[in-house]
Amino acid sequence: MPKYTPFKTVDLPDRTWPDKVIDKAPMWCSVDLRDGNQALAVPMGVREKLEMFELLVEVGFKEIEVGFPSASQIDFDFVRKLVDEDRIPDDVYIQVLTQSREPLIRRTFESVRGARNVIIHLYNSTSALQRKITFNLGKQEIKQIAVDGATLVKSLVPTLEGSNVRFEYSPESFSDTETDYALEVCEAVMEIWDPTPQNKIILNLPDTVEWIPAHKHADQIEWFCRNMKRRDLATISLHTHNDRGTGVAACEMGIMAGADRVEGTLFGNGERTGNLDIVIVACNRIADGVDPGLDLHNVPRLRSIYERCTRMSVPPRQPYAGELVFTAFSGSHQDAIKKGMDRRDDDTAPDAAWEVPYLLIDPRDIGRTYESIVRINSQSGKGGVAYVMSRDYGFEMPKSMHPDMGTVVNRIADELGRELTTTEIYEVFNREFLQINKPLEVQRTIFNYMENEERSLSCRATVRYSGTDHIIEGVGNGPISAFVHAMQGQNWRTFRLTDFHEHAIGQGAETEAVAYVQIELTDGRRFWGAGVDTNIDLAGTKALVSAYNRAHR
Repeated sequence: MPKYTPFKTVDLPDRTWPDKVIDKAPMWCSVDLRDGNQALAVPMGVREKLEMFELLVEVGFKEIEVGFPSASQIDFDFVRKLVDEDRIPDDVYIQVLTQSREPLIRRTFESVRGARNVIIHLYNSTSALQRKITFNLGKQEIKQIAVDGATLVKSLVPTLEGSNVRFEYSPESFSDTETDYALEVCEAVMEIWDPTPQNKIILNLPDTVEWIPAHKHADQIEWFCRNMKRRDLATISLHTHNDRGTGVAACEMGIMAGADRVEGTLFGNGERTGNLDIVIVACNRIADGVDPGLDLHNVPRLRSIYERCTRMSVPPRQPYAGELVFTAFSGSHQDAIKKGMDRRDDDTAPDAAWEVPYLLIDPRDIGRTYESIVRINSQSGKGGVAYVMSRDYGFEMPKSMHPDMGTVVNRIADELGRELTTTEIYEVFNREFLQINKPLEVQRTIFNYMENEERSLSCRATVRYSGTDHIIEGVGNGPISAFVHAMQGQNWRTFRLTDFHEHAIGQGAETEAVAYVQIELTDGRRFWGAGVDTNIDLAGTKALVSAYNRAHR
């Protein structure tokens, strides 16, 4: 397609970054209050900005870009509020962005006067496209804009008496700037600012528009780091966007290629397709066994505050934070998750290796719970239904009963055309197994042990069968056996017992017995039934009647 041509990137046949491993977290800088805020249809007001700032501090960000004070009166006022009301912790640097234009730079310095720790973030566009379309200027003229701005910034530092001042420079649209030219401009700025090992320059290399694939961006970063004259005096920073949908990949590959620092927003909010999602990159470090350096133990709370302050929503499939990312609808997935978690529950070692199929990390590590891991719709399998019944209601159905229950639930979900809630699943179980009373309904049952060698048990029951009341009697070696013989005396026995399980549910005075009975009809079909009662004998007979009614309805 001649309309589109790939951007040229550096030639780096001996690249080394693909073999690198991210074994420590980068330095983090949040731009939620600037880049993320500028992308909102309704920008945050001062109240929302304060709440977000406090959240970012709580999470552990030590560098927070708090605004573009020369571009907005609200941003200017917000920065002044942070400074004047002493809201900035001593170990946190606030970062303020300014274009390389004299009046904007001076206004920016006014906004931070009195702050303890400040990063002055200077930028100008350097890409060929911007030089041609936006500015109609050549390379030398664009570089001079950066040099003039850097010179003014340095001259104004004495006006911030008592402040610790650091410098950051961004060649905006770095990824579509000729890499050697971007380095030329950055080194010209470095020469003016004269960084030291104790006060390094931050060179932020923005992937302002993701023109190139992630691996090509990594090539640019490695080439840049290799060819710098004084790499030891610079902190290389990344600022990826997501136009190709690979902002996270570009960031992580860029770290492998030599970057030290990352700028982004909590959940990727930003212009067009968004900024880098810092929560994803940080949680990826958790998944790799690396301390992310940020407190992510309660991601749902971060999400709630973010959504309230920005009026944005985290998509349900967004990694780690989305509503559905720790769910499974597929039956085979549900079964594997259940087995993995059951096995882990049996392992008492607190630091046992995480080995649960389909779940990248333990949801509890980021404040998520298991309550929504398995959700049931018409595509769900028997294992998922059994897991919900076990987890939420304590019913440990025999494995061979799972298909019976699963088929019933899937049929109803299919009829409704949606997933079922856990309450609805229990209602299905209650209706289809526990409360099924036709054609046989038991109204009263009395068991008595008989004084004989076999210690037999007699059964006398008042029942209604197909609308007619009966009193039936039988003797057996247990309650189920006695009830079956009572049924046989009425010629109702058209089955044989093939399986029986029981367990307790609840604790203390609330304990009940749960019984499961399987019967087989003369044609070979098998049916499960279930019964619950405080009397274990009655629970078993209820389960038998449940299976019988399910077979004969």
